[in-house]
Amino acid sequence: MAWNPSPEVAVARDAAKAFDADMCVVIFVNAKKERMGYASYGANPALCAETKKMADRCYEAAKKWFEDQ
Repeated sequence: MAWNPSPEVAVARDAAKAFDADMCVVIFVNAKKERMGYASYGANPALCAETKKMADRCYEAAKKWFEDQ
């Protein structure tokens, strides 16, 4: 698997390790700056691709939740 040094992916990778998980999605929000994003991690290339799909759906659901508030 290609190494991704971005801080967001590092957080997802560390969270996966802490929870003994092979897939992890992190949604982050800064309400004051009206900014939202996500990072995903999969333990191998196949899981990485699947986790990205899940992360995209999670992000869209979170975005919709904020729009509905």
